[in-house]
Amino acid sequence: MTRQKYFSLILILGTLTALGPFSIDMYLPGFPAIAQDLRTTVADVALSLSSFFIGISAGQLLYGPLLDRFGRKSPLYAGLFIYVLSSVACAFATSIDSLIVLRFIQAIGSCAAAVASVAMVRDLFPIEDNAKVFSLLMLVVGVSPMVAPTVGGYVTADFGWQMVFLILAAMGAAILVAVYFGLPESSSPDPTYSLKPKPILTNFFAVLKVPQFYTYAFSGAISFAGLLAYVSGSPLLFMEIFKVSEKQYGWIFAFLSIGLIGASQVNSILLKKYRSEQIILTALFCQALTALLFVIATNLGWLGLFETIAFIFVYLCCLGFTFPNASALSMRPFSKNAGSASALMGASQMGFGALATVLLSLFEARSAVPMTSLMLGSTLLALFILLLGRKAIPATKDQPEVEAPVGMLH
Repeated sequence: MTRQKYFSLILILGTLTALGPFSIDMYLPGFPAIAQDLRTTVADVALSLSSFFIGISAGQLLYGPLLDRFGRKSPLYAGLFIYVLSSVACAFATSIDSLIVLRFIQAIGSCAAAVASVAMVRDLFPIEDNAKVFSLLMLVVGVSPMVAPTVGGYVTADFGWQMVFLILAAMGAAILVAVYFGLPESSSPDPTYSLKPKPILTNFFAVLKVPQFYTYAFSGAISFAGLLAYVSGSPLLFMEIFKVSEKQYGWIFAFLSIGLIGASQVNSILLKKYRSEQIILTALFCQALTALLFVIATNLGWLGLFETIAFIFVYLCCLGFTFPNASALSMRPFSKNAGSASALMGASQMGFGALATVLLSLFEARSAVPMTSLMLGSTLLALFILLLGRKAIPATKDQPEVEAPVGMLH
């Protein structure tokens, strides 16, 4: 593979991975405007974010088997087409209920991109390079929290929140064209792969039984829920409590994302000297300590705007080390059924994230305490799962790859 081809693949796979985050981040500054136009509250608007997470979680379980049965690109085309249509529909939503439903459908479309991109990393690159590739993807994904809220704030202020969804539709269409012309089919269709419920469930269960998978997929997913708790709570925290404008909120969100993305790139350098297993354990310990101090300081009322930003920045730095290593370690044992493993990993991430955002919406308190408490709780639980699960993983440097189990066959 030439260097130009290598970075071309990274760019396209990165845009696929970034489609979901863009769909989340870009409309966050519009929460107050959406609430006003649809005659509801910011907390109710946040439920459209929860429905998006639920749609991604459920949809990934759907696309996983489809990617293994029909190859990577055909299901990807279908998902992107659904995404474009639903994004346009979101722009014309006239009630909060319709927006919540349309966001769910939009998520079903976007999650095809998320599952396919992870599976194609496993298809196209050597196993030992996967963690580095995921870190590079996070660099592309990092454009989302750095650019999307800032652009979304200006677009909402100048053209209305509806224009945000029309821009997302245009992005989806552009990515569809890039996939068609620039991305190779990395996995041939497998006619022996059954799409009947029982074989699919048997295949998922076979993946879940692998200690390497359930340890790192679940610890990574639950720590990721802390990130989504911050994303869901940040409009209330910054725009309602600290009274910043939509444009200021976009810049704050962009600055905080530097911690996440910068750490993921430092992770690429550390991988030259340390193993992923070492990095993720250290990162989760630091993340738990940061969250604990954040909760204590918030409850004691010690934090203003800048102190709050500082704590969140450090927390996101820790996640920048946790997430790419958790993803790479989760996918390491799989080859032929990488699509199903990717789907389960992504579904667990968004499933726990959806749970965190729903729990956050139940709190009426106009403070950062519910958000910080969820960030701490998710990190402690992730650390516990990691410490417990590591004991069940064979003490070999690389585990044997898990081929398609019998249950996936007719």
